Amino acid sequence: MKEIKGRILVVDDDREMRSLLEDFLTDQGYMVNAFPVATEALEALAPGGKLASDQSEGDIDVIISDIKMPQIDGLEFTTRLQTLRPEIPIVLITAFGSIETAIEAMRRGAFHYVVKPFKLAEMSVNLDRALEHRNLQRDNTALRQEVKRSWGMSGVIGKSPGMKSVFDLVSRVSQATANVLIMGESGTGKEMVARAIHDGGPRAKKPFIAINCTAIPENLLESELFGHAKGSFTGAIQRKRGLFEEAEGGTLFLDEIGDMNVSLQSKLLRVIQERKVRAVGENVSKDVDVRIVAATHKDLKAAIKDGRFREDLYYRLSVIPVVIPPLRQRKEDIPLLAEHFLKKYAALNHVRVKGFSKRAISKLISLRWDGNVRELENYVERAVVLATGNLIDEVDIPTPETASGEQFFGDSTQDFPTIEQLEKRYIQLVLEKTGGKKDRAAQILGINRRTLYRKEREYGLAAPDSEDFDSEID
Repeated sequence: MKEIKGRILVVDDDREMRSLLEDFLTDQGYMVNAFPVATEALEALAPGGKLASDQSEGDIDVIISDIKMPQIDGLEFTTRLQTLRPEIPIVLITAFGSIETAIEAMRRGAFHYVVKPFKLAEMSVNLDRALEHRNLQRDNTALRQEVKRSWGMSGVIGKSPGMKSVFDLVSRVSQATANVLIMGESGTGKEMVARAIHDGGPRAKKPFIAINCTAIPENLLESELFGHAKGSFTGAIQRKRGLFEEAEGGTLFLDEIGDMNVSLQSKLLRVIQERKVRAVGENVSKDVDVRIVAATHKDLKAAIKDGRFREDLYYRLSVIPVVIPPLRQRKEDIPLLAEHFLKKYAALNHVRVKGFSKRAISKLISLRWDGNVRELENYVERAVVLATGNLIDEVDIPTPETASGEQFFGDSTQDFPTIEQLEKRYIQLVLEKTGGKKDRAAQILGINRRTLYRKEREYGLAAPDSEDFDSEID
């Protein structure tokens, strides 16, 4: 039995055109449904209709529609389809004189258009592209469903026992009002967990305000947190609301709380105890209703012993401690995270990378990931951008020894080489890391293949009588 490539819906009031497309598409391996008017198609696609998405015979993959039709034209059909079934790509058929109308329909959400008279091969190419787009949408939907099954809270991905324990704790503390201290290495996703706590609780509709305590100079951090009065210091030209006031009724996330100076820790402790905030330069305190979620990658108990962190503040913040395990302790989360980042960056960069080879996944799992999820995301983004095929393979993933540009530059310039020598070393490195694949190496280097072959011969990296070189310049 011939495999069904997909299900196509044809909408055209021209019986001959409708019949021609039906016969061609059926011959190409598609299942075809056809309607003479768009209103009938919309009725069939609506919930409860015979072509609704929940029907057992399969959902519609692509719609082909004429623009000039009775009752409602292709432009209005596209508009209504975006409300009813926006996930289905629509390819429009237009006469030469109505290209402007087709372009307008694309602005409203149509996938593409073909101009009469057209070749069936042209329609076939557009259908392949539309079907690929539809399948990518389905993959993304399936990934989101898998993510929901695996972790159960927005923004954080994981199915390992360690992360499931975190999710269980977060789901319980979200409904409480107690302060939370999130501990974990840099890059583990502490802010995402903080957002999940906020989103899962009664304060979800109120502000979530985040501040990194290391990103703001010490002399300005107090003003950022508590606000300041007009004229309280040089440059204070007007009264400024602090982040406690901005977060009223919601959550204030204090990232890297372990880097806050001891003097400011005392003022923060007073705010937590009194639930009142006093702006810099003012004598009047203001009531605040804010839940504090703090985070740190440091050992605060050690900082307490060293006198760098107040013990009383620690116990005020860590009413409920949440510890996020590093990525190296939850290897089973790596494939799911990698697939998630691949879909994200493939869509952002408009590339057709569909997944990882088994060897690539094995390599990702084998790496240490000292930078945790943030480092993994960086690796996947780079691999997606540089990939030349549909799958990311093992050679597309750099090892820690070769990933650092600073390390390469340092090692390559110790003997103060000439520009030509440095270029030779870099070309050699790229060729090694791409497994000698010229297309990929040329893309990374930003040159065409012919230039790469020439430089290989000049630097003695390839034999002068190389067949590849000869075939490229002929």
